[in-house]
Amino acid sequence: MPVQFRPKFITFDCYGTLTRFRMSEMARTIFADRLTPEQMDGFVRDFAAYRLDEVLGPWQPYADVIANAVERTCRKHGIAFTESEARSFYDAVPTWGPHPDVAPALSLVAKHFPLVGLSNAADAQIMTNVAQYGAPFHAVFTAEQAQSYKPRMRGFEYMMDKLGARPEDLLHVSSSFRYDLFTAHDLGIAAKAWVNRGHEPVANGFYGFTEIPDLSGLPGLLGL
Repeated sequence: MPVQFRPKFITFDCYGTLTRFRMSEMARTIFADRLTPEQMDGFVRDFAAYRLDEVLGPWQPYADVIANAVERTCRKHGIAFTESEARSFYDAVPTWGPHPDVAPALSLVAKHFPLVGLSNAADAQIMTNVAQYGAPFHAVFTAEQAQSYKPRMRGFEYMMDKLGARPEDLLHVSSSFRYDLFTAHDLGIAAKAWVNRGHEPVANGFYGFTEIPDLSGLPGLLGL
């Protein structure tokens, strides 16, 4: 992505990219007394897969996404499911803070570009997380508002409609190919930055992204 590119908006995935997403950490704590370390690795992997599967259909409240994913993972691994444990994941989300590299980078970038969040969160959750990013956001859009979760296209389309923007107006920043960058590519968003947080392998270069190790690399992409 050329340095001279100046997007009208920089759009961000929030959970994982900006907020340190702790679903796997919580699962390892909550179910530690019921699974061996070897079993836990499979449980965490399946929990992530079921969360993705739950957002691919019609919109449902995020609390239900999490509860259904926990229930399906417990069933697969033959352990008891309780609603209170599932709810604890949902309730914890607004308490999670950002990665340490987020605030310094965003505070600089926000002086030059409008920042926009596009999150699979519920409205009641996300602004508590955004308040910890250390920079003002022009707008934050959620799956609840769009009535659709990423990686489906509708959330991106909703965001662009609300911003009055076209794909060529955006730089989209995410740590996830599966939730964000593949869809951004399919929608014609050519400017994409992949933040390599280590939770997904590098995708084929066909998808046209620039890799940065963390948010500290973002100002340099923009010539700042």
